[in-house]
Amino acid sequence: MSQPSPAARVVMSSGDVSRAVRRVAHEILERNKGAQDLVVLGIPSRGVPLARRLVAVMAEVEGVAVPVGTLDVTMQRDDLRHQPVRALARTDIPGPGIDDKVVVLVDDVLFSGRTIRAALEALAELGRPRAVRLAVLVDRGHRELPIRADHVGKNLPTSSTERVHVRLAEVDDEEDGVRISGGDR
Repeated sequence: MSQPSPAARVVMSSGDVSRAVRRVAHEILERNKGAQDLVVLGIPSRGVPLARRLVAVMAEVEGVAVPVGTLDVTMQRDDLRHQPVRALARTDIPGPGIDDKVVVLVDDVLFSGRTIRAALEALAELGRPRAVRLAVLVDRGHRELPIRADHVGKNLPTSSTERVHVRLAEVDDEEDGVRISGGDR
């Protein structure tokens, strides 16, 4: 996400982000009936700290450590011809692997669905999960592919000209928050 403009309006405060992460972690555990066979994979860059926050809450609730890792989707993206200069991130699959596990992909913003399509391709190259679920902090709509999130921190209707800026302390060296800029609002 790019730097927000000074006119960006805050739609989620640091407290809102924290509550959303806690709620999503509880939803994941409830749907899975506990932490058994879960593997949580964050999509760089902001999906990674969100994934780590989710598993920290799960550990608090369940008293067990849920395996967490990262899934780089750079080479599976369908826009490489248009934006060829992308830094590769690291894929780090936890020890138990993903075969026959319930994998929860975590990202900051769900928009067109193209990043998640790339994540599904990357995941297929690594193994065969029993199920794949998607958790996002913000779902802003405007899908170009038939992809939906299973767990959403906040549904945020936006115009296609607006930009959503997620800021996380681990990545951005500032307080957590979500802002919207641009558009005709």
